[in-house]
Amino acid sequence: MVPIAPFGIYGQIAIGSHGMVALAYAIGMIGMLFTALSYSKMSQAIPIAGSVYSYAQRGLNDNVGFIAGWLILLDYIFIPALLYLVSAVALADIIPQIPIIVWLVIFIGSNTLINIRGIVFTAKTNKIILILEFIVLAIFIVIGITAITQHVNGATFSFKPLFNPTEFSLPTVMGAVSIAVLSFLGFDAISTLSEESKGGKKAVGRATVLSLILVGVLFIIQTWVAALIFPDYHAFKNPDTAFYQVAGIAGGDWLRIVTIVATAVSWGIADALVAQTAISRILYSMARDRKLPHVLAKVHPKYKTPYISTILVAVISLIVTTIFASQIGKLASVVNFGALSSFLILHIAVINFYLRKKQSKQYFKYLVMPLIGFCVIGFVWWNLDSLAKTLGFTWLAIGIVYLIFLKIFGKNVEITDDLS
Repeated sequence: MVPIAPFGIYGQIAIGSHGMVALAYAIGMIGMLFTALSYSKMSQAIPIAGSVYSYAQRGLNDNVGFIAGWLILLDYIFIPALLYLVSAVALADIIPQIPIIVWLVIFIGSNTLINIRGIVFTAKTNKIILILEFIVLAIFIVIGITAITQHVNGATFSFKPLFNPTEFSLPTVMGAVSIAVLSFLGFDAISTLSEESKGGKKAVGRATVLSLILVGVLFIIQTWVAALIFPDYHAFKNPDTAFYQVAGIAGGDWLRIVTIVATAVSWGIADALVAQTAISRILYSMARDRKLPHVLAKVHPKYKTPYISTILVAVISLIVTTIFASQIGKLASVVNFGALSSFLILHIAVINFYLRKKQSKQYFKYLVMPLIGFCVIGFVWWNLDSLAKTLGFTWLAIGIVYLIFLKIFGKNVEITDDLS
């Protein structure tokens, strides 16, 4: 979840929303906000690694926890590959002489080494890249607004990117939202680092909610500006590089190149770095509970990181990127199915954990809010394309078969609510 995440998928959302890109991101932010609040509640009550796997496990039961973890694995295992591919394709637009596989090996190799070094080193690397992203975003917004005031490409201020009554239809916009939520995926990864964070139980929850609101506002602003500069979403040369086309119109070829490089670095290093970190912690947590091969729970003797899980994610990413090198859209659909499905389970876990297990009487906080989040996420999930559902349910079926195998032949680890 990076400030310039829309750069890489702007064209797809603009076409899908009939130009109402800012509206798609606004709805996505509101929907994800309810989910972030549920994450916040559970991270305070269950401050351990594992994210939705641990929350569903203790909020509902061990079997549902496994299914939730299996679904979020679909998100986290494939999303690094997706991020690497988007970055490689972006760089290929300006340096076509270098094969995509070379960029993939560079990104995957460097991120794996950084992750094994530990979360502190990972955090420092991300801070540097984050500053650079904010600088690029600020440059684009300033130049973009200047271009609008000077009516470059016929641009004029309008609310149409937020709402256009002549183009609006709820199914159309929600279909675009189902793609836009990809930019938000990442706030949930904060909870995978609960055992390595500082600041107490509330720190993870605050970071989850505040980071979501911050990037949501930034997403709306940058896509609004881009839509005003280039309102004819039918005229993109290539939807995958549409934002760079807009940047070139606003500021010239130098700005086009800057946004391409920024996308490659932010998606291929910063975003993928966090994704790889998160999935390695979930694999570690599930392996520690004997739900996956126990070797994945091995911790590096010096850096104290789950290095076997980290290396496995790198190998999987290289394989997946090779297979889906020209099918970025399919990867994005699969990622969203895994994330949204696990979010649905999370909301149910909040209700069951607080109202039934903890006997809380705060019905608005622990019933109404999660139910709203469940309905919004459910509606977005319903609008996923058929391919995403087909591949997603296939993955779910494999997980159920594997769970049955574990129940028959696996070694059980007793899970309790004692987190002391």
